[in-house]
Amino acid sequence: ILTNTPYPATLLNGVTLRIRAEHEITRGRAAIIKAYYLNQRNPNPDVPKEVLTVSLNPDSNNVYYNLGRLFSVLEDIQSKANPGINATIRDRYFNAASATPAHVFPILLNLAQKHLKKLNEGQRVYYGKQLGSITDKLGEEYPNRLTLPQQGSFQLGYYHQTQERYQKNSKEDM
Repeated sequence: ILTNTPYPATLLNGVTLRIRAEHEITRGRAAIIKAYYLNQRNPNPDVPKEVLTVSLNPDSNNVYYNLGRLFSVLEDIQSKANPGINATIRDRYFNAASATPAHVFPILLNLAQKHLKKLNEGQRVYYGKQLGSITDKLGEEYPNRLTLPQQGSFQLGYYHQTQERYQKNSKEDM
């Protein structure tokens, strides 16, 4: 960091291991992921500049970033449908969703349809629009496996979408 050379891969691996172990992307972890990719001499095509923003980039067409955003929305739907639930989809599916989305996302979307039935009409419309706008950017099929850089994009998308939700909640509480 002090010599302005690329950060070591062990830094990224360590952060990824902490995220997998704790199922949580903190502000510091997101900052390390962004700093790691911003400081690379050769930009990684799986983590473009549009993903390395300070806040949510709803215009990004990066599939991996949007998969992370989709996971955050699915988590929000579950929490609204089942307040106070002990184990969320983040606890059960986060690692698998960020590594093998083709296997996990069909299951999660099926669960989301059941959760949406428990919500009122306004919430169903709101979440339906969110799901539609994100899934439109994903293409025909989910990727089978994500590489470490692709998982970084996924994690940043999840973090940005989750932070956006918290900011909206804070504004509504005022």
